[in-house]
Amino acid sequence: MAGEQELSQLEVLCKRFYDATNPEERAAAEKALVNFVNIPDCLQTCRMLLERGDSSYAQLLAATTLTKLVTRTPSTLTLQQRIEIKNYVLAYLARCPKLASFVQQALVLLFARLTKIGWFETYKKEHVFRNLLTQLSGFLQGSVEYCVIGVQLLSQVTCEINQISEADANKFLTKQRKTATSFRDTELYEIFQLACDLLRRALDNWKSPSYKDENELTLMNSLLRLAYNCISFDFIGTSPDESSDDLFTVQIPTSWRPAFLDFNSLQLFFDLYHCLTPEVSVTALLCIVQIASVRRTLFDNEERPKYLSQLVNGIKSILENSQKLSDAGNYHEFCRLLARLKTNYQLGELVRVEGYPETIRLIAKFTVTSLQMWQFAPNSIHYLLSLWQRMVASVPYVKASEPHLLETYTPEVTRAFITSRLESVPVILRDGLEDPLDDLGMVQQQLDQLSIIGRCEYDKTCALLVQLFDQSAQRYQEIINNVSSSQMDIAIQEGQLTWLVYIIAAAIGGRVSFNTADEYDTMDGELICRVLQLMNLTDNRISQGGCEKLELAMIFFFQQFRKIYVGDQVQRTSKVYKRLSEVLGVSDESMVLSVFVRKILTNLKYLSGSELIVNRTLQLLSDLSVGYTSVRKLVKLDEVQFMLNNHTSENFPFLGSAMQISDMRCRSVFYTALGRLLLINLGEDEEKFERFMIPLTATFETVGNSLSTVDTGLFDETETKKQLIGLARDLRGLAFAFNSKVSYMMLFEWLYPAYTPVLHRAIEMWYHDPAVTTPVLKLFAELVVNRSQRLQFDVSSPNGVLLFREASKVMISYGTRLLTMNNIPKDQTYKMKYPFLLFFFQNYILL
Repeated sequence: MAGEQELSQLEVLCKRFYDATNPEERAAAEKALVNFVNIPDCLQTCRMLLERGDSSYAQLLAATTLTKLVTRTPSTLTLQQRIEIKNYVLAYLARCPKLASFVQQALVLLFARLTKIGWFETYKKEHVFRNLLTQLSGFLQGSVEYCVIGVQLLSQVTCEINQISEADANKFLTKQRKTATSFRDTELYEIFQLACDLLRRALDNWKSPSYKDENELTLMNSLLRLAYNCISFDFIGTSPDESSDDLFTVQIPTSWRPAFLDFNSLQLFFDLYHCLTPEVSVTALLCIVQIASVRRTLFDNEERPKYLSQLVNGIKSILENSQKLSDAGNYHEFCRLLARLKTNYQLGELVRVEGYPETIRLIAKFTVTSLQMWQFAPNSIHYLLSLWQRMVASVPYVKASEPHLLETYTPEVTRAFITSRLESVPVILRDGLEDPLDDLGMVQQQLDQLSIIGRCEYDKTCALLVQLFDQSAQRYQEIINNVSSSQMDIAIQEGQLTWLVYIIAAAIGGRVSFNTADEYDTMDGELICRVLQLMNLTDNRISQGGCEKLELAMIFFFQQFRKIYVGDQVQRTSKVYKRLSEVLGVSDESMVLSVFVRKILTNLKYLSGSELIVNRTLQLLSDLSVGYTSVRKLVKLDEVQFMLNNHTSENFPFLGSAMQISDMRCRSVFYTALGRLLLINLGEDEEKFERFMIPLTATFETVGNSLSTVDTGLFDETETKKQLIGLARDLRGLAFAFNSKVSYMMLFEWLYPAYTPVLHRAIEMWYHDPAVTTPVLKLFAELVVNRSQRLQFDVSSPNGVLLFREASKVMISYGTRLLTMNNIPKDQTYKMKYPFLLFFFQNYILL
């Protein structure tokens, strides 16, 4: 048993570990405490540290150590010991209700962990870790201070049983689900009812003018958190995560119906929201979001409209008294609530609610205001746009006689989004704020939603875009023609044009999801013409560097244009081409493809310094190279023939060795696209293939000659590495594209036996450098993939054996050298070993 001196020393170490500002002192304390859990009398020492109460940090160490002991597998504690710990924790919390919050939370977690682990265990034929309400009745029926502790214990148990830890997921998933199911069926509903009952009592007290107690507020917050944990429980074992938030449905058990058919339960949370302070009312909103997501099938056809009506009226009351929405937390949860409203209910059901007209007006007003306040909670805008997107997408399916009024309010939302993005540009640039255009993922998400919203009353959307685009483009041309214009003025106009190009692209891309009448195609033609005219203007200045964000918007526009109006599966829409012919002289798909390719060539020549632009441009080229009809039209273009015959670093700077190694990944995409284009008319023309391979042949000869000078002072290792890495990535792209037997054999016979020794030599020299080994191994991995049955060799052909021999030789050469590296840093283990394992398994498939 630890003596007084040892306990004092532990307390000192704990203070240093948790409170030290000196990293070395903290590390030394951590090293001294790391084995505390393994000392022989650990249980008794933990109890003594708790009883002393001289140091909250020592109490925290004791609580966390006990939790580790309880969780340890295989357990070193007997059932009797765990029962004693549980009883001790409850008694200790009852004796010491004013512990430091972090100590109290650690003890609460310890109780929850004990309960979860021992849920099915019995002592004297009794489930000693169940019947929580009975165990905690002393807390729950005591003063506010004790009630808070009891509620926190229930809340933590609910979370703990609902949570799947990494250890549970790997070893005890079945037991975890059995525990969760048993807890759900025996305890959870009673806990939820208790939380609601206590909330009603606390709310009645809170409404009293003379009764405003801080402890009562803490209790209400804890009760709201308990209620939230109950209704966010994983009832059916689907383990939902944040990524599924938009489509989430709360699978409340049928046995819970009485709680939700009693509409006072829903009204309770709305009342709590209105009465409590913002920092607590946000938890009430969290509960309302979950309640709004209760599965539809919990109600019959008569009950559902009544429930929905109360929910809509509650939302209306929040919008009519919107002061608390100035709090970012409340605002975010309310936006989620609006999105959930449409997720779980149909538009035809919503329009039948008595207060729908006024509610949709208030929601539209709220949305417009939110979009105009673009600096406030920008991550919440997604939920508002999601609501309007789903509402608009539902319009064709509404059979109700009541008006949905979306044709009135949706154009206001569209206008607010567009104008607010444009108005944000000068503020962001002049004040140096974070630019939303830098977050392309968020921009893409919002544009996907706007593409549907903007197609409602599309004539109004198109007219607005034409007006704003013409004004902005005219102003931009005036500024760049004025030599005295400041860079700030140019940047503002480019930023606004960037938004407009993105939004026009999204509007065009939304065609597939909405009305496809000819008049809408004419409107698309008007927008497309304007963007192409702007492209001609910006391309004239692109040699000066251009605007990266605007160029990225242009690429996105071309991607949407291609998806809707170019390709084998796209219906020919003469209305679009008619307008393009009238304004730009572009009369058919071949001429449009020529515009695409010229833009691609321009970007690759002048903007190769931007990895992002090069990647997006090559992705566009790759997309164009897929599709039989469009590719046959592509290969007839002079621009494409130029690419096939002149793919050198002089014409495409990103192929040069000046590029960083990390930027070379795009080369595989480039050569995949070129390979697809080459295959269209290649057939068995070996001479044509040899001409195409001339630049790669020259580079291979250079690398081979350089490797022969390794032992001399003439060897340039850095340059040789870059050339080799580029070659491996280029050939991998070609190998991926050459999916026919004839084309594959041309590539293999070109590569073997002339150049495979160069690749083997590279592996031998730079086996320790993943920047070299990864692309080489991936090249060989691609070569051994039997894509489209391209590796079906004749019986008399030795090529199968030769391919296997070369791949095996690389695998053995790299693997044996890798085994000699005994001190691989942890952060390099994945880089060093993953390519080898991938290559090994792909060769195993070949065997």
